[in-house]
Amino acid sequence: MADRISTLEAELVRHGANDARRARRFHGLMAAALGLDEEQWQPWEDELGHACDVEQALSSLADLADAAPGTVRGMVADPHQARRLVRVLGGSAELGKYLTAHPDILDVLAAEPEQWSAEQIRTDLLSCVSAIEQDGFLVSQADPVRGADELRLANRRHLLRIAARDLSHDDPTEVLESVSVELADLADGVIESALALARAMTPGHQAARLAVIAMGKCGARELNYISDVDVIHVVAPADEDVDNARTIAVGQRLAATVARICSAHSGAGSIWQVDAALRPEGDAGPLVRTLASMAEYYRTWARNWEFQALLKARPMAGDIELGEQFCALVAPLVWQVAERDGFVGESRAMRTRVVDHIARKNRDHEIKLGAGGLRDVEFTVQLLQLVHGRQDSSLRVRSTFDALRSLSAGGYIGRADAQRLLSAYRFERLLEHRVQLFHLRRTHLLPTDEAALRRLARGVGLRTGDDVRQAWHSTAQAVLSTHNRVFYSPLVEAVSRIPSEELRMTTDAAKTRLKALGFADESAALRHIAALTQGTTRAVKIQAQLMPAMLGWLASGPNPDAGLLAFRKVSEELGSSPWYLRALRDEGDTAQRLAAILSGSRLGVDLLVRSPETVQVLVDVDLRPRGRDELCAEMTRVGRRHREVADSIRAIRGVRRREFFRLVVDVVLGVAPVETVARGLSDLTDATIEASLQAVRASLDDAPRIGVIALGRWGGREMALSSDADLMFVVDDTGTRATQKAMEIVTTLRKLLGAPGPGPGLDLDADLRPEGRSGPLVRSLSSCLTYYSRWSSTWESQALVRARHGAGDRELTGALLASMDRLRWPAVGLSSSQCTEIRRLKARMEDERVRRGSDRRMNLKMGPGGLADVEWTVQLMQMRFGARLPQLRTTSTLEALSAARAADLMMPDQYEDLRVAWLGASALRNAIMCVRGRAADTLPTDSRELDAIARLLGMGRGASEMVVEEHLRRSRRANKVVDELFWSV
Repeated sequence: MADRISTLEAELVRHGANDARRARRFHGLMAAALGLDEEQWQPWEDELGHACDVEQALSSLADLADAAPGTVRGMVADPHQARRLVRVLGGSAELGKYLTAHPDILDVLAAEPEQWSAEQIRTDLLSCVSAIEQDGFLVSQADPVRGADELRLANRRHLLRIAARDLSHDDPTEVLESVSVELADLADGVIESALALARAMTPGHQAARLAVIAMGKCGARELNYISDVDVIHVVAPADEDVDNARTIAVGQRLAATVARICSAHSGAGSIWQVDAALRPEGDAGPLVRTLASMAEYYRTWARNWEFQALLKARPMAGDIELGEQFCALVAPLVWQVAERDGFVGESRAMRTRVVDHIARKNRDHEIKLGAGGLRDVEFTVQLLQLVHGRQDSSLRVRSTFDALRSLSAGGYIGRADAQRLLSAYRFERLLEHRVQLFHLRRTHLLPTDEAALRRLARGVGLRTGDDVRQAWHSTAQAVLSTHNRVFYSPLVEAVSRIPSEELRMTTDAAKTRLKALGFADESAALRHIAALTQGTTRAVKIQAQLMPAMLGWLASGPNPDAGLLAFRKVSEELGSSPWYLRALRDEGDTAQRLAAILSGSRLGVDLLVRSPETVQVLVDVDLRPRGRDELCAEMTRVGRRHREVADSIRAIRGVRRREFFRLVVDVVLGVAPVETVARGLSDLTDATIEASLQAVRASLDDAPRIGVIALGRWGGREMALSSDADLMFVVDDTGTRATQKAMEIVTTLRKLLGAPGPGPGLDLDADLRPEGRSGPLVRSLSSCLTYYSRWSSTWESQALVRARHGAGDRELTGALLASMDRLRWPAVGLSSSQCTEIRRLKARMEDERVRRGSDRRMNLKMGPGGLADVEWTVQLMQMRFGARLPQLRTTSTLEALSAARAADLMMPDQYEDLRVAWLGASALRNAIMCVRGRAADTLPTDSRELDAIARLLGMGRGASEMVVEEHLRRSRRANKVVDELFWSV
C-alpha cells in the first residue's frame, strides 16, 4: 500500500500537483465518493496535467462527487466531458463552488461548448425572466425577485459555458477575442433582461423610451469575465403627449433599477456592477438625458477625454433605434476631437496621470494600468484612430484588435509593431482573464504568491511562476517601447493640428493652401505630392499620411519648394526600402528633422540626393558627433572587409559621408555648439586619414612607417564644414626606397580621398610643408629635422603653433613635434623684427586674399575682427609667451585664448570680444556652407539666403538684417581688441 501511495503521489506530481499529500487526499475523497478504484489510474486523471490547479480540481471534484455522484461518475467516464470538467474546476474555484451548490447545471459541460450568437444569448436570458412584448416594450412576466434570481443563475450558467470553451481550448489566445465578444453579448442580454424586469417594477414605464449605451470594453465587445459594465443612458418620450420631466423621471427609475438588479447579491449570487460614471458630468450629472440635452452637452461642455471614451460607444439594450441616434449624434464630434487645441497633449498627460496614481507596491504587477500594460496598447491605438480616422473611415472601429489590424492595413503603424501589440494585448488580456476567473473577482493585478503564479502559468501555457514573471516583463517592455515611440511621435501631434477639411481638399483649395503655407510654385508642389501619394501600395499609404505633416514642417523652413522636390527625390530612391518610410512614421523626430534639412540646407539636400541612405542618421536619438576612437575603429573594420584598396577607401568614405551628414544635421538643427561641431569634424578627419592610411599601406609589401602632422584648422581641432585638411607627411629614415614608397602611398591616399563620389571628398592640403609647394610631398624624419633646424622662417614657425599628431606612426610624429617646440615656443620669445615680419605677412595676405572692390567687413575670415584677426592675435601671444607659460602651448584657439586671459595677457572684456567674434564667424561660415551648399567666407547679399542663415542660427524668420548687424557689431569690437593686442604691441 505504501508503494501504491508513493506511486500515486508521484503520478499526481508529474501531472502538476504542487502538494502531493494534499492532492492524494482529495483524490482519495473523490474516488471514494464515486466508488472508483483508487489503485487503477483512470483516463480522466490524465486531464489533471492540463488543469491550472491540480489540487483545486481534485478538491472541487471531491465536493461535486458528494453533491451529484451519479452525474459526475458519468462525466469522468467520458473523455470529452472529463476534459471540460477538470479544466473548469482547476481554472476557477468559484465556478467549482457554484457547481457544487447547483449541480443541476452540470449539463452545460456535457456538450462541446460552442460560441453562441448575441441573439441566442439574448433570447435565452429573456426567456429566463419570462419577457414578452407589450405595447412595443419587452416586459417581464415573472415575479421580480424570482426573475432577478433566475437572471443571476442564467448569467452564471453562461459564464460556465464560456469558461469551458476557453479553458478547454489547447491555445486559449486563439479564442480570446471570441470569448471577449461572447462576454459582451452576455452583458447585453443581461441588461436587456434586467430592463424587462425593471419595466415590470416601474408603473408608467411606457412613458419613456430608454436606450442603454455600452462604453469601454463592453462597448468594444472586449469584455472581461468580471468587470464593471460602463454605460450611458439616453431617454426619449414614448409619444408626443409625454413631457420631458416625466420622461426623465421614468428613465431614471428604470436605469437605477437595472443597476440595482445587476449589482445586488442574493442566494443565487450576483452579476456585476453597472457603472454610469462616463455619462456627462460624471457622477454629479443626471443618470439619464434626452438627445437634445446630450447634444447640448457634447457640443458645448464636453472635454477631450469624453470624446475619446465615446470611441467605443454602441447601443446595447433598450431602444436600439434611439441608441443609434445618439451614436450618430456624437460620431462627428468624436472624429473631430483630434483637431481640438491640446488634444494630443491632454491624451498623453492623462495616460501619465493614470500611471502616477497606481500604488507604488502594485506598479510592477498592474496588468491593466501599469507601464507596458493593456492601457498603453489601448491609448496608443485610440490616439492613432482619432488622429487618422478623420479622413480614413476604415479606422472607425470599436475593438482594439480590429483597430490594430486596420491601422496596420492602412500603413499607420508598422506591421511588426502591430503584430507586437496584438500579441502582447492577447497575452495580457489572457493573464487578466485567468486571474479574474479563479475567484470570479474583479482584479487586474499579477499575483505575487508562488502558488497563484504557478496556477496562472499553467493557465496561459507556461510552467512556473518565474516563466510568468519573465513573460510579463518582456511583453510589458515590448509594449512600452512601441507605445513610447508611437504614442509620443511628433508626426501624430503634427497631423492632429491639420484641420479635417485640409486633409480632403480639392485641387484649387490645395493650391490656395500651399500658397498660404509659403510654397512659391503650387502647381509643381501638387505634382510632387501626387507622385508620392497616388496609388494603392502600402508605401503610398504611408506617404499620404506623412504628407500633411511634412508640408507643414517644410513650410516652416526657408525654402519649402526645394525641400518638397528633395523629399520626392529621396523618397523615390528609398521608398521601396523597408526601413525608410517606417522610420519617418515611427522613429521620433525623424520626419521633422528630415523636413528641416530638406527645406533649410542645400548641402544637406545634396548629400541626401547623392546618397539617400544617409537619411538613417536622422533616426539616431543622439545626434551629437561621435569620437575619434569610435570612428576610427568602425572605419578600420569596414576597410578590412575589402581586398582592393579602392574599395576599402570607398567604404571608409561611406562612413565619413554618413558622419559628415550627422555634423551638417547638428548645424541645421542646432544640436551641438560650433566648437563641438569643429571638434567633431576634426575627429572625423583624424579617423578618415588614419583608417585610409592603414588601408593603403596594407595593400603594399614592405610599406614604410608614415606619420601625418595635422596643421591649420585641422591641427587646432577647429575645422569648419568647408575646411580642407592641412598636413605634412613624414617617413622613417630607412633610405630612398622607403621615401619613394611613401610617396606612392601618399599619392594614392590623396587621390582616393579627394576623388569625386557620392559624398564630399577630403582634400589633403600639404602646402604648409617645408618649402611649401616647391618642396617634396614626403620627407624623411631626418630631412624634416634638418630643414627646421637650419632653414625654416618665422611664418613656418607660426604655422607649427597648430601642429599636432594627425594620423599614422606616433613615434615619427612625436619626434618631429618635439623638435618643433623650440620654434613655436621660442625660449626668448619673438624679437621685434619677427613680430614685424608676422604683421607684414598678415597685411599682405589681407591685401591678396580679399577681393578688390568687395566690402572687407563682410569677409568672415580675412575681414577686420574676423577669424584670422583673432587667430593671429592669439598665435602671436603663444609664440611670445609660450616658453614661460606652458598653458599657452595648445593648438586650440579657444583654449589658448582662455589661457591668455588666465595669465592676465588680456583684459576680461578683450577676451570676451575675441571669443564671441571667433565663435560667431565660425558659426556663420558653417551656416553659409549649409545654406548655399558651397564654401564662402563672405556674408551673402541675397536677403533670402541671409534669412535662411538667420533661421538656421535660431534668430527666427525675417531676421536677415540682424545677421549682418550682429556680425558687424562683433567684428567691430574684436577689431578694436586686435588693434590693441596685435598691431600696437
